[in-house]
Amino acid sequence: MPPRSPLAPASFPAMPIVPGVTLGATACGVRYKNRTDLFLARMEPGSTVAGVFTRSLTAGAPVVWCREALARGRGRIRAIVANSGNANTFTGRAGVRGVDETVAAAVKLFGCKKPEIFVASTGVIGEPLPLGTIPKALPGLAKQLSATAWQLGAEAIMTTDTFAKGATRQASIAGTSITINGIAKGSGMIAPDMGTMFGFLFTDAKIPAAILQQLLRRATERSFNCMTVDGDTSTSDTVLLVASGQAAHSRVASATDPLLKDFRRALDEVCVDLAQQLARDGEGAGKFITINVTGAASDRAAKQIGLSIANSPLVKTAMAAGDANWGRIVMAVGKSGAKADRDRLQIAIGGTQITRDGAVAPGYDEGPVAKYMAGLEIAIDVDIGLGRGKATIWTCDLTHAYIDINASYRRT
Repeated sequence: MPPRSPLAPASFPAMPIVPGVTLGATACGVRYKNRTDLFLARMEPGSTVAGVFTRSLTAGAPVVWCREALARGRGRIRAIVANSGNANTFTGRAGVRGVDETVAAAVKLFGCKKPEIFVASTGVIGEPLPLGTIPKALPGLAKQLSATAWQLGAEAIMTTDTFAKGATRQASIAGTSITINGIAKGSGMIAPDMGTMFGFLFTDAKIPAAILQQLLRRATERSFNCMTVDGDTSTSDTVLLVASGQAAHSRVASATDPLLKDFRRALDEVCVDLAQQLARDGEGAGKFITINVTGAASDRAAKQIGLSIANSPLVKTAMAAGDANWGRIVMAVGKSGAKADRDRLQIAIGGTQITRDGAVAPGYDEGPVAKYMAGLEIAIDVDIGLGRGKATIWTCDLTHAYIDINASYRRT
């Protein structure tokens, strides 16, 4: 495993209990030796779920199953089973069999219907999931579940990640205290499109599945879909939001219900926290980059421009080298496909104005910018000068370590 990212948080957060949710992890040998690779979360009957998934046209069998289960089960859930090391993607009928046997084993354990079991797999593409491995491990794991095993669960879904990712927030619904916990994984092949690598979110709120789905889509667009590591959308992207319904609060009527105002705030914060951790753990990353785009023709255009900058190998390698080559940012804005005007474009790095009125700002001195860029965190501000559209995108730099990690990934 690569060394811990220099951008990692000091420690895994203290995660409170979410009533109605227990979880755990074990090592079952899907691919890795001597490390946990199987995650299981169990929910009480009556729990609801929402999900967003990759829109890749080569999505894996687990993603296909989850989409169908979400529709057939009308948003009910009893368990999540996830493995690392093998994506169970592009594996034909063997991939379907792998999902089927996992679901059948979980149904037997929890006495529920098949659509109430959700599965997820991440890892190498194209290699069949070893049949029988996960079903054999599930009964023993089910006996070890705990209400506090958040870090253990986060560690089990890691692949090239260098640290476990978790986030928690408290909220209030009509005066009742609510908890939202989330864990995630992801380090490479990350340019989320409706989801991220893995994101499993849990709350004790009592929210109908249809409303939960709207809340998750909104939060995802503001977080995971505003983050990129390398521009490559995974075949396995899966985000699930589970509501155990154990909290006794007033009934919520819609996703825009004023009673959910604080819940929406907390959900957004958990998702943004996790999205930023994913960018901080980008494969080989040495710098965390925040791109603030303002003055675009629309919010959508601002996001398009921001992602164009964030996904540019030229911009990312300049950030890695601490090279204040702002011309690469100009290039990325121009190629984005969103409306832009060369003579209105303004760029600043670390608060230092670099361009104005289509040229270098009078008196610009590159020295302070280069010194600033030697740090671990870089902020790029781009004003398009056309409207009120804005967006914030998070990414990381691109270093030679990214090549090293991916060149040896299948051999680890």
